[in-house]
Amino acid sequence: QVQLVESGGGSVQAGGSLKLSCAASGYIFNTCGMGWYRQAPGKERDVVSTISNDGATTYSDSVKGRFTISQDNAKNTLYLQMDSLKSEDTAVYYCATSPGAFCMIRPGEGVRGPFWGQGTQVTVSS
Repeated sequence: QVQLVESGGGSVQAGGSLKLSCAASGYIFNTCGMGWYRQAPGKERDVVSTISNDGATTYSDSVKGRFTISQDNAKNTLYLQMDSLKSEDTAVYYCATSPGAFCMIRPGEGVRGPFWGQGTQVTVSS
């Protein structure tokens, strides 16, 4: 089955950097888009950044210019490089496949997402 496992979270001071990873398995990587989402305490889960299966990227206004999404198809891994971190970036970060997108299990057979990882905590202290 589709499985996403995040890593790389932790605690950092404001202005610092972290790089999150999301290891994907159970489907042919890069057959569906992916994204990073975050949920702060008491708030809804919001999209942070997305990457389509042809490499097009989007960023929320709050992280544009500070975060960079990328993927390594050979390693089946999605990344989020986070620089110039702010206290308001504190949240649980999740990776997910694109909502409604078919992720191919094998040629001719796909499963519809989204599929979510378990999340990784990022805490930024000021």
